[in-house]
Amino acid sequence: MGCEHLIVALAAALAGIGTGLVGLSAATAMVPLLIVLCPTFGGEHGAFMATALALASDILGSAVTTAVYAKNRNIDLKHGWLIASCIIGMCTVGSIAAYYTHQTVLGGFSLFLCVAIGIRFLVKPDSKARPPKNGAVKLNRKEIAVSLFFGLTIGFGTGFFGSGGGMMMLIVFTAMLGYERRTAVGTSTFIMTFTALIASVSHILIEPTILYECWDYLLISIAAATLFSLVSARFANKVNGRVVGYVTGVILLLLGLAMIFLNNRDKINPVYLYEYLRVLGIYIVSIVLMASVLLVIRYTTKVPDYIFRKLLHIVAFTSILPLALSTEIWWIAVGVEIFFLIIIIVALHVLEKFSFYRNLFVEKEQHEVIKSFVALFSLITVLLAVFWGGFGVGHQYLAIAAIMAWGPGDAVAAIVGKKLGRHKLQGKWIEGVKSVEGSVGMAITSFICVLPILLLLSPMPWYISLLFALILAPIASLTELFTKKGWDTVTVPIVSALVLLFSMFWG
Repeated sequence: MGCEHLIVALAAALAGIGTGLVGLSAATAMVPLLIVLCPTFGGEHGAFMATALALASDILGSAVTTAVYAKNRNIDLKHGWLIASCIIGMCTVGSIAAYYTHQTVLGGFSLFLCVAIGIRFLVKPDSKARPPKNGAVKLNRKEIAVSLFFGLTIGFGTGFFGSGGGMMMLIVFTAMLGYERRTAVGTSTFIMTFTALIASVSHILIEPTILYECWDYLLISIAAATLFSLVSARFANKVNGRVVGYVTGVILLLLGLAMIFLNNRDKINPVYLYEYLRVLGIYIVSIVLMASVLLVIRYTTKVPDYIFRKLLHIVAFTSILPLALSTEIWWIAVGVEIFFLIIIIVALHVLEKFSFYRNLFVEKEQHEVIKSFVALFSLITVLLAVFWGGFGVGHQYLAIAAIMAWGPGDAVAAIVGKKLGRHKLQGKWIEGVKSVEGSVGMAITSFICVLPILLLLSPMPWYISLLFALILAPIASLTELFTKKGWDTVTVPIVSALVLLFSMFWG
């Protein structure tokens, strides 16, 4: 057996584990590995052939997985028949479209999906179903709409990409149709058996060379995927759902990151690698220093919980400064932020189980700190990529000013509102009770923080910088006032960034 045959067997085994554990499509694991490590799948239609191989492996793998889940009474098509019909019907259309798409698109999507799904399972290892249904078999209007929309899109995506269908079905069944996780997996693998059959046949009919040039790879992948699907499905039906989620998350995340590295190993310039490590070091040191100050404050003073929460926000949003000011290469900064976000999500999710974490971060709801960090750091990443990456060096001030328009002002608004808020603001568009004093305090603070950024980093004359700071400050405050459910972390910086876009005409 050659090296490529071993790689195919390993890829199919990983695919089988994903299918049996949480109903993932085989292509999620197989396609990235085959494209990167096997020259046979590196040609013009290499990704298409790799996808066909993965789909063929999915047929028996999904079938034996379905059998195990059905044996444990974890399958239900009473409410899933419509979405199943749509998914199965759209597979062929997606397969035809995939043939005319360059393999870079297919391969890149598979790598991204692998990492994204891995992070998803580490953050939320077990899917929480809605309350059980009352036993009625009829679909209501919402369920019909959900089934039609997602059935058609997932069906096309399954045929086109060969991956993502199982994951999307799991999310739709649990979050929107109220299935328990194991029932969702059993039902989705039942559907995948037919979608994989239809899509793989479509792929082979479109590109017959798959059958007579890769028949040995085909047999190996089918055998390995089927065996490991059976074993992992039995494991998933006997152990705790969180264990299954963590195992899946670790496997997919490591696989995706490894494949991204291998896929780009020839493009890695030592100079860029050094720059990345340098910026990462500066960023981590700055975060650690600020976090250390927070810990000292927390355990040596009697600072109220709500003030400590705002101090935590200050550490988070000011992290954009060392990130954006320590390099002139935007994608280095974005790469550092993404890496840090992954690490912080995993670390906080593990630490949540310990009592000191609950004492340190007094949360209003479960996973509040993680959700806040994900929202803020993701937003910083997007702002840097869009404004700095899109408009070039010198425009990072747009992202920095947008974040600074929110962060300090939000902290001041909460403190001033608590201590000095006398004139209350309430209404249909305002969540809870806020105060005039708090909103004014945020506007003043936003102005004070945004003005130096514009003066020092933007190409605008000082009087134009002053004008934009004066315009932006009240807009940021009003956006925060009318934002509900804590989404001001996102809304205020986005609105601020859109306002600041006009400043580019004055540069």
